[in-house]
Amino acid sequence: MRSHRLIPLALATTIGLTLTACGGGDSESSDPAADGTITIGIVGSEPAHDALKEVAAENDITVEYVDFSDYNQPNPATKSGDVDMNWFQHTAYLADYNNNSGDTITPVGSTAIYPLGMYSSKYDSVDQLKEGDEVAIPNDSINLGRALNLLKQEGLVEFTKDTIAPTEGDIDTEKSKVSVRPVSAEQTVLSMDSVAASVVNNDFLGRADIDPNSALATDDPETDSARVFNNLFAATEANADNETLKQVASFYYDPKVLEAEDEESKGTAVPTEVDQQELKDLLKRYQEDLKEQTQ
Repeated sequence: MRSHRLIPLALATTIGLTLTACGGGDSESSDPAADGTITIGIVGSEPAHDALKEVAAENDITVEYVDFSDYNQPNPATKSGDVDMNWFQHTAYLADYNNNSGDTITPVGSTAIYPLGMYSSKYDSVDQLKEGDEVAIPNDSINLGRALNLLKQEGLVEFTKDTIAPTEGDIDTEKSKVSVRPVSAEQTVLSMDSVAASVVNNDFLGRADIDPNSALATDDPETDSARVFNNLFAATEANADNETLKQVASFYYDPKVLEAEDEESKGTAVPTEVDQQELKDLLKRYQEDLKEQTQ
């Protein structure tokens, strides 16, 4: 399970985590490719991982995966050098992690966005939503902000300031068409009968037998507010520009990997090749917007 199904909770900072060394050692001072193998931290194995490993081998690069049990582990393992880079998170999650931990884990390359959708058991289109209708949205900070950006994209809410990391407090209630009901992510589906619409994480669509293609709207992968949910390969700041790591990240766009990803995601993955510097800039901007929320 990768970050397209990630539902971030309050991050438990695990910088002191000790792992058995399996990567390039002290990543701040050594070449990740020096031992001939690139180790990548993941959370849950998927067909795209195997496909990328095959493509890397065809290019004379050995890729090995370290499958961690939860999302709190790969970033500290990357910092310590137990893995050379990781592949499990999107920019927004990384920004939250860096802010909470004080780390500087940095994007190496992009992969895909898994659009967040709004669903309804009452309406067939966004235009049918009425003044004063209520929309259920996930209440964790990262997905709440993404849901609000989706509602803004559709003209259902307005904000009091320019931000790509909005909170409920940023809603201009007088100018907004709908109100929101923040609930736990799993409750967004269960609330559908009592609200006009719900913004539902991909993780819960299959469980509720909801067809992703039935969404009234999904966030636009071309907007900055959606691009921060582009899934990433990430490494330490010192290693992020390593040419071998960047080459491995680029293998994601090989047809073999894209085909495996498309099958696994049931066609919901939107490969979005973003320049590394743009990823870094988006990360910085999102981190700054998150910090403003706590001031």
